Amino acid sequence: MNGELAKAIADLKENEALRLTKERLDRGEDPNKILEESRAGMETVGKRFSAGEYFLPELVYSAEIFKQIAEIVKPKLVKGVQSKRIGKCIIGTVAGDIHDIGKDIVVFMLDVSGFEVYDLGVDVPAQKFVEKIKETNAPIVGLSGFLTLAFDSMKETVEAIKKAGLRDKVKIMIGGGQIDEQIRKYSGADAYGRDAMTAVKLAKQWL
Repeated sequence: MNGELAKAIADLKENEALRLTKERLDRGEDPNKILEESRAGMETVGKRFSAGEYFLPELVYSAEIFKQIAEIVKPKLVKGVQSKRIGKCIIGTVAGDIHDIGKDIVVFMLDVSGFEVYDLGVDVPAQKFVEKIKETNAPIVGLSGFLTLAFDSMKETVEAIKKAGLRDKVKIMIGGGQIDEQIRKYSGADAYGRDAMTAVKLAKQWL
């Protein structure tokens, strides 16, 4: 049975993916397991995109499928989440980049894990992050980026936060397609996450 949902998402079979999700929830399966498998399906989509088998339309379509699954699963998850929010988090895709699939998955996972998430969207200028930190006093900032040009934007954003005198007030994590330890050092962020679960783990550690 397992792997069917991941395969349906990876093959962009929307109706099948939604049907499997509903069936498994009706059978009382752990919603976290369903999300974990959905994420695995999205990972396959990402790999196919990197390999040139899929293009932007497929990427966008897979994200739509994931969002729908997330909407179906969310009510079941939220029952288990205390209504009290455990912390604040600001997240956005940095200037020059408009990829939001990874960001949206992270936003969703942080949300159901009890965080109050301020999603700034895509192509977010450094100054907007600075303003949001001042406005919300959120101690955690997530910078997302898929393109290589995002690396410079991440560095500029971290520097803008530093210049505003807010750097010691926040922990900054970065994530996206090609992010690794080298890019983390280059950008000046505190940590990088390979996936949404890592982002949640980091955020909880930092609280």
